[in-house]
Amino acid sequence: MRILFMGTPDIAAESLQALLGAGHEICGVFTREDKPVGRKQILTAPPVKQLAVQHGIPVWQPKTLRDGSAAQIVRELAPEIVVVVAYGRLIPPEILSMPKYGCINLHVSLLPKYRGSAPIQWAVLNGDARTGVTIMQLNEGMDTGDILMVSPVDIAPEETSGELFDRVSAQGAATLLQCLQAIQAGAVTPTAQNEAEATLAPPLTKEMAQFHFDWTAEKIHNWVRGMNPWPMAFFVRGEKKIKVLECRVAQGEKAAPGTVLSTKPLLIQCAEGAVELVKVTPEGGKPMAGEAWALGQRFAKGDLV
Repeated sequence: MRILFMGTPDIAAESLQALLGAGHEICGVFTREDKPVGRKQILTAPPVKQLAVQHGIPVWQPKTLRDGSAAQIVRELAPEIVVVVAYGRLIPPEILSMPKYGCINLHVSLLPKYRGSAPIQWAVLNGDARTGVTIMQLNEGMDTGDILMVSPVDIAPEETSGELFDRVSAQGAATLLQCLQAIQAGAVTPTAQNEAEATLAPPLTKEMAQFHFDWTAEKIHNWVRGMNPWPMAFFVRGEKKIKVLECRVAQGEKAAPGTVLSTKPLLIQCAEGAVELVKVTPEGGKPMAGEAWALGQRFAKGDLV
């Protein structure tokens, strides 16, 4: 198919690579602007642009899609379909109606659950056992279009958002190829989303990453997994942030939340159950085993964190 691709981050680049590998004609790419990256703030092209340039595909980085110029580009490119993966902008009606097969979007959740920009993270934060990918027909809303194809993905009990994201990205690229084949064959049946079941997955913030030991151990465990690799879950001791990279749910005792139950391994009582702090990063320090951090703090059983 003749495809105009719109996307920005790694997950979009993986889908673009799959489309190229399957022999689709990519007539152009829309992506977000280059951004400063790292401590030296080096202006860096998004992954989709880097891949497109490698393959000699024309790239546009419009600051808006609503001034008419983007629509003119799409009109001249004359794609059969527009494929959108994590582009980061809503597509205006003028563009939605142009291609023969319209515009489709790959979303990494089982819609209508987790509409928005952080569906993978919220699935882990909420302790879900399953997520997946949805290919939908785009409309003017945010992730509200008719569902064309769904592919579920199980979430492992210890899996982080980062680990899950890698698996879902691969599943998404494969599902996208299947869906395009079905669209071309006229073998898809659009299904309207049930608005009553819709939930949102808003962006994460650094402030949201803080947890407290008066939470249940299960919730803390999910928070640590869900906030990994960014922004990383943390608790505060004194005035210092202690990031937790890895933890496990453990058996609790009759003690106040935040009580040290053991230092080898480092077990902390929660409102319900306890958590073993497997790996932490003290503020200003390097990642270390929870036991090593406990030793440096001279913790003893019965102390409060």
